[in-house]
Amino acid sequence: MNTKSITTRLGYLCSVGLFAASVGAVAAETTEIREHTRLMDHGDGHLMDMEGGMIMGQNKDKLPGGCSRIAEDAEITVRAGHKYAKDFPGTMYGFSEHEWRFKPCTRLTVHFINEDNVRHQWMMHGLPKYLYDKGMFHLEVTGPAKISGTLILPKEDRTYLVHCDIAQHMEKGMKGELIVGKGSGTFPTIPGVTDAAIPDNYTPGPDGKVQPAVAPPTAGAEKPGESTVKRSEQTGAAASDSWFTGSLVLGIVLGVFGTPIALRVGRERLSGMTSGDVLAMVGGFLGHVIDITLGLISRLMHAARGKKR
Repeated sequence: MNTKSITTRLGYLCSVGLFAASVGAVAAETTEIREHTRLMDHGDGHLMDMEGGMIMGQNKDKLPGGCSRIAEDAEITVRAGHKYAKDFPGTMYGFSEHEWRFKPCTRLTVHFINEDNVRHQWMMHGLPKYLYDKGMFHLEVTGPAKISGTLILPKEDRTYLVHCDIAQHMEKGMKGELIVGKGSGTFPTIPGVTDAAIPDNYTPGPDGKVQPAVAPPTAGAEKPGESTVKRSEQTGAAASDSWFTGSLVLGIVLGVFGTPIALRVGRERLSGMTSGDVLAMVGGFLGHVIDITLGLISRLMHAARGKKR
């Protein structure tokens, strides 16, 4: 085989390789987004299909307590995928937006588009449990695909956590907040919105190596060489000097000024609710109180056994 023949064959192989690469690139850019529209309703706002799409907390017509009507209809389109993490160092996944604001009693339709070839979620926490099971609204789908769901936002001014609950996806960037009315503050470490609770440090040290992030000191942390026993004795002695403490004053102030506000908020929450809704809400609250009480008793018994040993 002469040199010219070898060169010709190599040219053919290169051409075929370039053609295959270009076809693959075009195919990757034109990946079809499957839309999940034929979901089976399993009751209580839970819808699923056989292709991995799921909605939890769907609510198109049941008004939350305190809402006499729908304030407005709104729609948002949220895209999810690894490419939305490129502007936020230290993350791997992200949403196209990380903060949304709406009026109370808004009927909101969320179009969730997962552009990755893995499973992602758009999950919202803290909703009233008498209306939304587990207090959640939840869209989930394996990409590349689109799924849409609707909920009615409560009347209270509040900030709700939105995230992907797939293991480690929130920690890797899929976190946001939905603000109703004036909101109730913000969450830390929302990409592009709020500062990180523990900032990452990518600055090289004197030796040229990247230094690890250092957590802020905890209030009341023990200093090197300080005796824990001595400090606890000092704390106990100071506490026994006077019964009139800052905690007592704070409790009195909260009781005087907080009770009227709590009563007013309670009336707003209960207005428009049926007796069944009220019983469900009260039952959920009592169950939560019982769980906390039993947990506290269990910890006290465990601590008592430890001291006897």
